[in-house]
Amino acid sequence: MSEMKPFHIVLVEPEIPPNTGNIARLCGATGTVLHLVGKLGFSTDDRYLKRAGLDYWSEVEIHYWPDLPALKQAYPGSRFVYTSKKAEKSYLAFTFLYGDFIVFGKETKGLPEELIEANAQTSVRIPIPGKVRSLNLSTSAGIVLYEALRQTGAVEGA
Repeated sequence: MSEMKPFHIVLVEPEIPPNTGNIARLCGATGTVLHLVGKLGFSTDDRYLKRAGLDYWSEVEIHYWPDLPALKQAYPGSRFVYTSKKAEKSYLAFTFLYGDFIVFGKETKGLPEELIEANAQTSVRIPIPGKVRSLNLSTSAGIVLYEALRQTGAVEGA
């Protein structure tokens, strides 16, 4: 695979091209590897996807996987951090480690509840104090990734 990168963003069955494009740009800006897992809700040739990433596609290391078990098998011993509004622990109370795989579910359903329950110790949520139920996928990825980068000193000015 690739040399050791600070972090990996994993999108399981993303559905909205501009979200994935924005996350690809985020990954390019931070040296984070992007993993797209399962059936995508769009073609990677989608003009909206490319437009969201603009000229940064060459800066992004992207891997495609048929499913999450295949990804996990390719990176044995790696830690997977699952994000869900149903997780007990806030991402602010979680200690990220260099090399973590931060996993996000599809926009309409998130990650399966069974996956979150089976991995409660490595599942995190973004607290939302208002009446809004959830945040945009690309916003969520940025929030969690930059906290992980801050904690590990992988971003200047942290």
